[in-house]
Amino acid sequence: MRLLLYLLNSIIVLSMESYIGETDKLALQDFKSRITEDPHQIMTSWNHSFHYCNWTGITCNPSNGRVTFLHLSSRQLVGTIPPSIGNLSSLTGIHLGNNSFHGEIPQSIGRLLQLQHLNLSHNYFSGTIPTNLTYCKELLELHLQFNDMVGKIVDELSSLSKLYLLKLKMNSFTGGIPHWIGNFSSLEFFDISDNSLQGPIPQDLGHLTNLLVFHVNSNKLSGTIPSSIFNISSIYYFSVTQNQVHGQIPADVGLTLPNLAVFAGAVNSFTGPIPVSLANASELNVIELSQNNLIGDVPTSFGKLKTLVRLNFEQNRLGRRESYEGLKFLDSLSNCTYLSVLSFATNYFSGELPHSITNLSSLLEIFSLGNNRIHGTLPADLSNLISLTYLGMDGNLLNGSVPEAIGKLKYLQGLDLNGNAFSGKIPLTIGNLTRLTSLNMQENRLERSIPPELGKCKSLTALNLSRNNLVGSIPKEVAWLSSLSISLSLSSNSLTGSLPKELGQLINLEELDVSQNKLSGEIPSTLSNCLRLERVNIRNNLFQGTIPQSFTNLKGLGEVDFSQNNLSGKIPEFLGKLPYLRKLNLSFNELDGEVPTEGIFANTSAILINGNSNLCGGVPKLNLPKCSKATKHLDSRAPVAIIVPVILTVLVLCSCAAYYKLRKSRKAHAWDDEELSKIPRTTYREIHRATGGFSEDNLVGAGSFGSVYKAHFDGDNTIMAVKVLNLQRRGALRSFLDECKALRNIRHRNLLRIKTACSSIDHEGNDFKCLVFEFMANGNLHDWLHQENDDQQQQRRKLGFIQRLNIAIDVASALDYLHNHCQTPIVHCDLKPSNILLDEDMSAHVCDFGLATFLLDTSSNSWSHEISAALKGSIGYIPTEYGSGGRASTLGDVYSFGIVLLELLICRRPTDTMFNENLNIHKYVSVALPEHVMEIVDPLLLLAEEEQNITQDQATRIEECLLLVFEIGLTCSATLPRDRMPINDVLNELQAIKKSFLSRRR
Repeated sequence: MRLLLYLLNSIIVLSMESYIGETDKLALQDFKSRITEDPHQIMTSWNHSFHYCNWTGITCNPSNGRVTFLHLSSRQLVGTIPPSIGNLSSLTGIHLGNNSFHGEIPQSIGRLLQLQHLNLSHNYFSGTIPTNLTYCKELLELHLQFNDMVGKIVDELSSLSKLYLLKLKMNSFTGGIPHWIGNFSSLEFFDISDNSLQGPIPQDLGHLTNLLVFHVNSNKLSGTIPSSIFNISSIYYFSVTQNQVHGQIPADVGLTLPNLAVFAGAVNSFTGPIPVSLANASELNVIELSQNNLIGDVPTSFGKLKTLVRLNFEQNRLGRRESYEGLKFLDSLSNCTYLSVLSFATNYFSGELPHSITNLSSLLEIFSLGNNRIHGTLPADLSNLISLTYLGMDGNLLNGSVPEAIGKLKYLQGLDLNGNAFSGKIPLTIGNLTRLTSLNMQENRLERSIPPELGKCKSLTALNLSRNNLVGSIPKEVAWLSSLSISLSLSSNSLTGSLPKELGQLINLEELDVSQNKLSGEIPSTLSNCLRLERVNIRNNLFQGTIPQSFTNLKGLGEVDFSQNNLSGKIPEFLGKLPYLRKLNLSFNELDGEVPTEGIFANTSAILINGNSNLCGGVPKLNLPKCSKATKHLDSRAPVAIIVPVILTVLVLCSCAAYYKLRKSRKAHAWDDEELSKIPRTTYREIHRATGGFSEDNLVGAGSFGSVYKAHFDGDNTIMAVKVLNLQRRGALRSFLDECKALRNIRHRNLLRIKTACSSIDHEGNDFKCLVFEFMANGNLHDWLHQENDDQQQQRRKLGFIQRLNIAIDVASALDYLHNHCQTPIVHCDLKPSNILLDEDMSAHVCDFGLATFLLDTSSNSWSHEISAALKGSIGYIPTEYGSGGRASTLGDVYSFGIVLLELLICRRPTDTMFNENLNIHKYVSVALPEHVMEIVDPLLLLAEEEQNITQDQATRIEECLLLVFEIGLTCSATLPRDRMPINDVLNELQAIKKSFLSRRR
């Protein structure tokens, strides 16, 4: 009888286990059925040939065969989570992060009573947080960051008292911070940044005595920070940046938070003095309190912070009192040997610039004291700051000469010395700054001639030397600077001679201003080669001759000022046909003949033609004399048989042109509405307010078709990036529409997300269009790569091999999606390191779709529109076939990716001065492979690996993998498109290298 009962019990147990096992299997099969994209074929292992416990990503309990863990992170899966996931009742962990899952999180997840780890981050989940999570009382980690979730942080989560990690970053959560979070006594990581939460920070959060990370930045939080939070001594990362909090920072904050590594409260309304006690938090790396209302002195005790990397107090009211120590704090900062960013721009500091700045950290990259009241001279020993990439001393009272030693700052990219009283000559050594992209020395007292050595600054995009006392001619070497694309401004000097015809080589130049000089000769017709010109100002010179007919090619002209010269001849009719021309000043010349009536000439408020005594005709409002009949009629001797057909032909052609133009205009407008219809919208007023009226202080960069501003939205101090289109620029509208079209149809974790858009009119009635994007914490790849390579420099910015490989995989994944997984394949057309942004986890995001091209029919290789090297892409990354009129193709993107991949590994730009017509980056790498591969690799990559204490075997494996990646880069950047590897194959190869590398490294 006992044996019978034992057998019966065994049969029941086996039957139950079989039933439960079948339940788990069915739930997993349902999960598989919801996967719509699986590029790595992960789900192929989920078949009847294997027990489900052996399926990829599945972990089971060996004793009962129940599924305990679902781990499918970073597999590029697309799909939804089915409600049946609640049947996997033994699950303790779900890791689906870094994929493209979408839809709502099912409520059935609340049936997983043993769940401890839930990671759904970096996906596209929408809807609200499921309230049934309240039953998952064993939950330790909840990762929901980087999704599209909405609603409030539901009160049902209050039951999750065992949580030690709560990450809700980068969603659209609203409401306030729940006070019950203060009951989570085990909570160590609290990150709710980049949402739309508002209201005060609850006092109850002060009960989180184990908290390490308090990250609430980029919300709409208001009020003061509860004093109880400043008493959580365990906190090492504290950020309330970009909110609306106010009040004074407690004087003892450095004593109550002694473990601080990051203290960030920028873009708020903090008042009062800087707490001296911050110096007691000896591990501080970052103090970021810019854009507040702080007053008083900067504590000299900051010099005790040996690990300080970033110190930013720009845009405050520091130094604004009678008894102050001025700039003495700079003396003490020489002890901060890791300092990389130092900015006190836009405050009220005065006094003499101390010579001690030459003793600051040799790692210093950004140094800005602009817009203060500082006097004195620039010390020659400033060249000690060998890592500087930006030096801002603009808007002060500095005098004396600009030291020649400044030419030793070979990594300098931005130099702002404008708005001072510098005198003497421009140092010839500035020509040594081959990485310089922006040089502003306007509004000084500089003398002598413009040095030809400036022509060696091959990366220069903007040069402003206006409002000085410069003489002599404009050097041809400057006119040869093909990199100039933003502006060349030499106005208000005493320059003589003619405009160099070589200026026609500046095919990307947007602004040319040589007004108020003593230039003479004719306007060179070669300027018509500068197809991107938007603004030309040659006012108040001695130019003569006619306005070149070749300017008819400059379709993007918006402002033209040729006034106060000696120009003669007729006003060209083509000026009235330029579509974007909004200001035209031809006054005080010697022009004659009939004034056109079309286009801008019909708007008398937009033109100035006074001071030309022989003009006639035009629109009635100009009150000019009528032109004589000789200029109004055809020759009466012309045969009627010729005149009548000509007139009829002209009328027909005009009618056709008008019809075509109207039809095209309507089509473009309809397209505009269509492309914007699925993108959230905002208003011009909000954009105007958020950017401070498009203040230059908020200008962070300029692209091909517009400018990018830092914006604080809706009075909530949430920082976003706003790309404002310059619609007067030829091709800008097309760029805007293409970008809208691309961004409303594509969704991928490695593509920059658009937040909102605006298509409206500005305060002057002009068309206005902009896009608003998410903010990337780690900037762009270009800025990470091109820094000091000395092994004692840039300690915090070394990228190891696996980091670079991950970035390459992210970019390849984005391109693979664009080329192969969009309904209409998309070619990016402008892939380069500055268009690859890095988030806080160093994941790469491809951005800037202003040049994107849609392929209409990949089967027949037909394209939507053609491109040329002059108008599509960036120098060094443009596929070779584009230069000869080739059309946009996915293999063109592959070429750009190949160049980026080589640059990523050797840390040399394709435009590096070492490369010339006989040597380019592709050839440089191919010659070195395979024997000398380690000689061309970026030394910082190798140093990063050495710091991991790798074995000899691991070092050998790194070399093997590097060689494989180099070969991929060379294949991608092959001269002939047919020799390049499709991006999906590139992605598979890179992922295989990574998998092999990691498996061997364990």
